[in-house]
Amino acid sequence: MTDTQQTKIQVRNLSKVFGDDAKKALKLRDEGLNRAQILEKTGQTLGLSNINFDVREGELLVIMGLSGSGKSTLIRCLNRLIEPTEGDIIIGGENIPQLSDKELLHCRRRHFSMVFQNFALFPHRTVQMNAEYGLEIRGIDKAERAEKAKSSLKQVGLEGWENAYPNQLSGGMQQRVGLARALANDSSVLLMDEAFSALDPLIRRDMQQELIELQHRMQKTTIFITHDLDEALNIGDRIILLRDGEIVQIGTPEEVLTRPADDYVARFTEGVDRSRVVTSRRVMRPVRATARHDDGPRTVLHKMSENALDSIYVVDRERRLLGIVEADGVDEAAKAGKDSIHELLVTDFPRVGPDEPLATLYPMFQGKSYPVAVIDDQQRLLGVVVKGAVLEQLAQTGEQ
Repeated sequence: MTDTQQTKIQVRNLSKVFGDDAKKALKLRDEGLNRAQILEKTGQTLGLSNINFDVREGELLVIMGLSGSGKSTLIRCLNRLIEPTEGDIIIGGENIPQLSDKELLHCRRRHFSMVFQNFALFPHRTVQMNAEYGLEIRGIDKAERAEKAKSSLKQVGLEGWENAYPNQLSGGMQQRVGLARALANDSSVLLMDEAFSALDPLIRRDMQQELIELQHRMQKTTIFITHDLDEALNIGDRIILLRDGEIVQIGTPEEVLTRPADDYVARFTEGVDRSRVVTSRRVMRPVRATARHDDGPRTVLHKMSENALDSIYVVDRERRLLGIVEADGVDEAAKAGKDSIHELLVTDFPRVGPDEPLATLYPMFQGKSYPVAVIDDQQRLLGVVVKGAVLEQLAQTGEQ
């Protein structure tokens, strides 16, 4: 997930008042009164207030907060299961609050599928029939919906369970059926409202990992509601933190942990194991020097001497990482009059992506004292992580 991704949904100035005098509540809001004061004066509940954010194409956006923060209200406003009081929700050029009932129905069918906390499966229908249900009510041909449902069940690991009934499945498997039903509809956005909250902790963790892997394969734009910070940190590309119907902070898991917007967020994140969230991107350093694949031993020795290195990474012209060589071996090759370092290349050394959690980096420094190379998806060298930087960051996270 990157900042260059296209925007899928735009939410602008979204508010929701529960009560029969919304204008009065919003007027008091604009005068500076908070939710509790508005409720006391008017009996109106300000469920959401002036919400602004974008959802990027293909990201997994987590909306979280404590009970009553407005997170479930927000996700239901996106597809108008709850009518917004004011504001815009734009997807595919359509402004959802302004759509007629007929237009809204078509918009929902094209863009939104929803997975609920309570599974919402029909007990008298098989797994296959449950997965087909959304397609059935859309009038999709029987053969086509059977094929799509079977494919979606395979995606969530339920191949072979098509003829089982919900009461024959574990809680985690039932939730997978709900997820398969949403995927079968092939909508552009997946809405998940506390989808794993009813599962026991071990199954819940497994389902989080399943969702991460599914997201990696399908790149489905997903909005996930949770009250669990650990869950948000584990699965989210970005997190929106709500309090009393207002956005307190939007950021990546690492940004929320390391740069909390205020004392509320700082207290909210107390006790979290930051080493599971802080990544190699944060602790990596620039590479002082690299050798080219066509450099000779004397050139490589010069680069190592100039930069006080006892090992050096070797890259090609596109900066793709080929290996690492050590000073002793290069020195021997130079003395022997060799003109290539190819036979000296060591390829068995630690390398990670920029989003590797800090917790997994420290064990990589056992044995050989090579730094850990940080590479991108094209195997290009981005930087290095040294043991001292990891220890320093671990010490900082331990103090917080």
